[in-house]
Amino acid sequence: MDSGTAYGLPKPSYDATLVETGPGTPAGEMLRRYWHPIAVAADVTTRPQKVRVLGEDLILFRDGDGRPGLLYPRCCHRGTTLYYGKVEPSGIRCCYHGWLFDVEGRCLDMPCEPPAKNESARYRETFRQPWYPVQEYLGLLFAYMGPPEKKPVLRRYDVFEDVPADEEVVADGNNIGLAGDTTPCNWLQTHENVMDPYHVFVLHSSNSGNQFVPLMGLLPEVTWEYTALGVKSHQDRRLPDGKLFHRVTEVMMPNLRIVANPFVKRYGRTDSVAWTLPIDDTTTKIFTLYRTPRGERVSRARFNGKSWAELTEEEHQRMPHDYEAQVGQGAITLHSEERLAASDRGVVLLRRLLRREIEAVQAGRDPLGVVFDPTCAMVQVEAGNFILEPAG
Repeated sequence: MDSGTAYGLPKPSYDATLVETGPGTPAGEMLRRYWHPIAVAADVTTRPQKVRVLGEDLILFRDGDGRPGLLYPRCCHRGTTLYYGKVEPSGIRCCYHGWLFDVEGRCLDMPCEPPAKNESARYRETFRQPWYPVQEYLGLLFAYMGPPEKKPVLRRYDVFEDVPADEEVVADGNNIGLAGDTTPCNWLQTHENVMDPYHVFVLHSSNSGNQFVPLMGLLPEVTWEYTALGVKSHQDRRLPDGKLFHRVTEVMMPNLRIVANPFVKRYGRTDSVAWTLPIDDTTTKIFTLYRTPRGERVSRARFNGKSWAELTEEEHQRMPHDYEAQVGQGAITLHSEERLAASDRGVVLLRRLLRREIEAVQAGRDPLGVVFDPTCAMVQVEAGNFILEPAG
């Protein structure tokens, strides 16, 4: 008879197919078929900065004319880092021997070479610094790190179209509502949380005290379904007056998370779209675009009058948030030790979707949501908070 003790537990493991994101990994190659946010555009200047994306270390900068560049850090000449390079109007110049590269890695100047060679474009073209394409959308810089011949169009979102004059779209590179700009755990255990609406009833309400608004503390009836671009959940909470608080949450391939404001400041479609970016296999960063009254910025959540970072260890234990629950699973959660139940259906659907699209890329097909026609770039968002009148 199984005594249930921890003695003799088998060696735990994680699902490497889903969680590892470096070059050549199954999920990593699937993710590289999409554009990913890598920085808030306003934070990128002529001072080179180190960025890490999908396990790759890169150098991000703007040249003197304002064009963003994302280059492999080791100079193709003698290997020193371009982090110490000097940015000029046309590109970045290596600090070691002065080779100058534009934002697409083309070699423009080789001052230590004989004049005839330095002035020969054909000779310089034999040297090119590895680079990735970068585009800006509404204050975020996006990079495409996949096969050049498979580069899709950068998608747009209809909730940010026709913004009224008294509103603006703001780009944010912090984890909204908490402190710090990264989370020390794998991207998937952060991302799949979006398809787990039942945790709101426990983690954010009964266990930690109401961290949002009272109606979010009601136990919802939940259904999930696949969509044309991912998975969405419907969460229904019956209110005392008979009306129905109907909440829709979406995830879209590969790492979009579209969650309506849990403080329910207004009803209707969501005013934000966010991306769960794998920095590497054990570090995650959230980038968010959100609509707000002009000049107003998102306020960080407060707990007992303190920011999340100001809480003591005891207060973190008494009032855990998403951070504690997700990081508490470990740097990479151990899937072999999970015991999934009916309430985890949304998580299961998301994992199946990711596995299906990984297999599609492995088979030579384009994954879900990748488009090459600019006229098909717009994405329709359905997520939001809605109040429905009682039937009859």
